[in-house]
Amino acid sequence: MKDRIRQIMESQHMTQQTFAQFIGISPAALSSIFNGRTNATLNTVEAIKSKLPALNTDWLMFGKGKMYEGEALGDGDTVVGGQTNGEPMLDFGDNDTNAVPYPNHPPTVSNAVRASQMPQRQVVKPEVKYVERPQRQITEIRIYFDDLTYETFVPKSK
Repeated sequence: MKDRIRQIMESQHMTQQTFAQFIGISPAALSSIFNGRTNATLNTVEAIKSKLPALNTDWLMFGKGKMYEGEALGDGDTVVGGQTNGEPMLDFGDNDTNAVPYPNHPPTVSNAVRASQMPQRQVVKPEVKYVERPQRQITEIRIYFDDLTYETFVPKSK
């Protein structure tokens, strides 16, 4: 499976560190998988699948089928519109606004659009209410000694 994970990483044109951050695991964990010290866990597979929904899970886990779901089943990959079917390509602002850069991925939303769609939070300042209380008076003072005795002092009445 480590070779297939490496193939995914390379198809996304990412370094080990970038890919590890992308799927949400530590770079050391990914390095351990590539070096054969540890095997990829189900959590790793789920992390990759959550970031790349078009990825064929059977291919990732067992090497069966094509890398991406819906990919042509011929000997070679089919090319549609200059893009290899199933392999995501980056959009560098070409004039074709109807092109979908990643199949089966939700469209990306710019931060400005996302900010305008979010409900605005109102800052609520808490109101502090001070309650006036009468001044407290000392009614008694006790001092305890180590011989288990004590003395009580009471203020003089005015």
